Formats: sequence, structure tokens, C-alpha cells
Amino acid sequence: MKTISSVVEQYIKSKPFLLNSIAQGIINLTSLARIMMPEIEKDLGKDVKQGAVVMALKRLSEELDFKINYKISKVLKNIGEITVRSSLVDFAFVISPTLLENQARLLAEINKDQDLFYTSSRGVNETNIIVSSSISTVVDEIFKSEKLTHKVGNLSSITVKLPNVNITIPGVFYYIFQCLAWEGVIVHEVISTTNEFTVIVHDNQIDIAFKVIKDLKNIED
Repeated sequence: MKTISSVVEQYIKSKPFLLNSIAQGIINLTSLARIMMPEIEKDLGKDVKQGAVVMALKRLSEELDFKINYKISKVLKNIGEITVRSSLVDFAFVISPTLLENQARLLAEINKDQDLFYTSSRGVNETNIIVSSSISTVVDEIFKSEKLTHKVGNLSSITVKLPNVNITIPGVFYYIFQCLAWEGVIVHEVISTTNEFTVIVHDNQIDIAFKVIKDLKNIED
């Protein structure tokens, strides 16, 4: 059976930016309730009192405040080393029977210089390879028989080490990427392991992206 609280919660959770604004206490709940009323009444199939919607929003905001400011902040405050690399190129290739073999050839080249940047992620239909621009021509040559779907240069990366507990707390990555979105940062690619993630952005946004991630350590409880 649908209740006012459950319908209000579903409404808010379907709007990520609104969700975060409520958690931060920067939205007037009475005004929000008034805007929500028609949709809430339509969903419930009956008239509801605005005060009941406001109360549901207050209870939800208190719950969100705990989840975001207590649990997530403990992870973010313990962010480890942040590493920035520039002058990167992103290649995307259609997966083929020879793609892994060519990647092995590329790795053999990269192992000759430990300072080079290399990361790769494999999807269902394509593989992305991101490397230092200094070996862009090497990639072109090794993968010349593969089907290239896109090649983008002038990229930079930010690699962040997270505490082990990050895998037990929901919403950590959501919060990080929401902060980047608030600042208008376009995330070109994301590569992650259990306790580390790398975001790839265009060179002209690396400064603001770095500041956003660095400032996460100062999030208030």
C-alpha cells in the first residue's frame, strides 16, 4: 500500500540533484511540498494535506543527512594519495579476436618506460585504451588493423586512493561524481579498481576537477 512517505521518498530519489540539496538543507521544504502536491496526489489517487508532505520531507532529510554527512564523510576524509597526469590520449576499439594480442604487444612496449601512463577497460563491444600522448603513434601502429571508434587527445587523469571501507558504504561514488557535475565537470572516462578510481577529463577542466576532489577531504560531518 502506498503511503505519503513512500511516494515522497520515491519522488525525491528520482531527482539526484534535488536529493543532495535537501540533504544539505538548502531547499525550502514548504515550497517544495507545494510544487510536489499535484504529482503526489495523482500517484496516491486522493487529496493530501501539504503539511503531511512537509513532514515526510523533513523525516527524509534527516535520514539523508545522516547517510551523507556521517557515513560518506568518513570515507571521503580518509581519501589517500591523489595523482594527476596530463597529456593523455583515449582510444576506443571494437573488440576483435586479435585485440588482446595487440594489447600484449603494446604492454611490451610500455614496460620499457615505467613513467608512461596506461590504463584499459573492456566492455561488451569495445575496449578503451588510455595512454600518454608520447606513445600515441605506437598505439596507432600496433592497432592499425583494429576498428577504431574514436580517438580523443588533450586529456588528463586524476587517480584517487580510497580507504578499504569504501566498498561497504553506499553512495560514495555517487557523491563524488555529483560534486563534479555541480561544477560542470564533464567526466570523459572512469576506470576503477576495488580501492582506487581514475577519472579522465579534458585538459581545460583538470584544475577544477582536482579542486573538487581535493576539497572532499574537508567535507563537514
